[in-house]
Formats: sequence, C-alpha cells, structure tokens
Amino acid sequence: MNSPSPAARAQPANLIAIGALLLGAAAIGTSGLFVKVSETGPIATAFWRVLLALPCLWLWSLLEQRERHRESFAVERKLLIASGLFFAGDLAVWHWSLVLTSVANSTLLANLAPIFVALAAWLLFRQQVQKKFLIGLAVAVTGMTVLIGGDFQLQGKELIGDALGVVTAMFYAGYQLTVTKLRSRVATSTIMAWSSLITAIVLLPLALVSGEQLLPVSDMGWIKLVALALISQVAGQSLIAYAMAHLPATFSSVGLLFQPIMATLFAWVILDESVSLLQLAGGITVLIGIRLVHLAENPR
Repeated sequence: MNSPSPAARAQPANLIAIGALLLGAAAIGTSGLFVKVSETGPIATAFWRVLLALPCLWLWSLLEQRERHRESFAVERKLLIASGLFFAGDLAVWHWSLVLTSVANSTLLANLAPIFVALAAWLLFRQQVQKKFLIGLAVAVTGMTVLIGGDFQLQGKELIGDALGVVTAMFYAGYQLTVTKLRSRVATSTIMAWSSLITAIVLLPLALVSGEQLLPVSDMGWIKLVALALISQVAGQSLIAYAMAHLPATFSSVGLLFQPIMATLFAWVILDESVSLLQLAGGITVLIGIRLVHLAENPR
C-alpha cells in the first residue's frame, strides 16, 4: 500500500493552521467588546489584560524553553524591554481610542500598522520602497479619510478616538519591528512572557496616575477581565503564533485582516454599533490598502 505523499500529509496540518489563524484573529477581535463593557478604566483594563495572562504565558515559556527562558532575557534584554514598552503604548492608546470612538473605526485604524512598519523600514533601514507599497498606502489613506469623514460631523471625542487609533498603529508597528528582530533568536513564548511582564509594569503606574477606576466593582467585572486575558491575550496570540509558524506569510497576512472584520461584526451584533454605508466603503478600502502593502513587503 502506497504511503501518502508529503503534500497529502501536509494538507491536514495546513487546515489546522488555517483554522487556528482564523480562530485566533476572531479571538483578538473580541478585545474591543471587553474594553467597551469593562468596569475599570481603559488603561487599567489593559493592565489587567496582560497581568491576568502572565501565569499562562510564563508557564508556556518555562515548560517550552526551561533554562533558555532566562538566558534569552539576559542576551536580548534591550529588545525584549523595547517590545514591552511598545506593546504598553499600543494597549494604552488603543483602549482609550475604543472608549472614544466605535469598535469598527478604532480596530480598522489600529490595523494600519503594516504601513508604518514599511515606512520605518524605509526611513531607518533604507529599504527600497516598491510601487505596490505606494499604491497600497494611497488606497489605505483614502479609505481612512472616508472612514473617519463622518466623524467630522459628530462630537470632538470621536475624532480624538480615530486619531488615537492611528497612533495605536504606530505603537504596534514598533512592537512588530522589535518582535521580528527577536523571532530568529528567541522563542515566541519567551517573547510574549517577557514583553507582557514589561507591559504590565509600565501600565500599572500609568493607570494609577490617570486616576481612573482600577478595580472592578462586581464579580461580573472580574469575569470580563479574566475573559479578556484568556480569550484575547492568551488564546488569540497563541493561536496566531502557531498558525504563522505553519503557514506562508502571504496567507497569514490575509487571515489577520479577518480580525477587524470580526471586531466590527461583534460590535454590531452585541453592542448594537451601527455601520453606515460610508464607513463600510471606507473600511473595505482600508483593508484593500493594507493587503497591497502586505504584498509589497512579503517578497522581502
């Protein structure tokens, strides 16, 4: 009896990886919902998100890496600290964005990160800019303009929230750049464990200084925070990390665009956030622009 070919054996693994990618993107897509209904302030919610996830992340890293867990920090201390600082900025700014504007706008604008990654690579590392990137940038900016155009007629807080969504993308771009440099030398579990610890250390004083509500006022408030940590931080990030190790980068980049789509769907169904035709057109245009940027970057 003939044994299955390598391609046939790889197919089930690929299907599992695709499922993990989409499920992970959907899990992260729930983040905005939990922030919207949290009983704590936006920065405090970000703090609890990473703090409550730390036991799972550290257990994963210690079991997988053992003594290399601490050795990695000793060797790559600067980059691991930088990744934690960028992630702290990403979460703090994004959570405030979610409070001030819609989940759809905030999540879509935060996903402009690939554009800022490419711009940073051009400015810092002198990587050549491809024509496809410039087209993608123009398309994404056009979509962003359409997306936030309706907020010019609303209260000022929506515009501030949209602006913070763009700033979030800048912080997340910094996080992606540092993690990309780390991945060739440090395990994903170790990166997540150490960067999350740094993030929590940074977010706690920020939450205290801001004077916002630090502790939930009910048991349900704690349940929401634990769910945010386990679903978005642990399950979502872990599933995506697994998928990206088993799928081509071109496919992974498309799958991750599933996140803002699911976030918008969740907000519409659960929070009753309406999406106008203008917002829908702008959002789709933004996603097309981001995809074009991915296509320009993947050959590198």
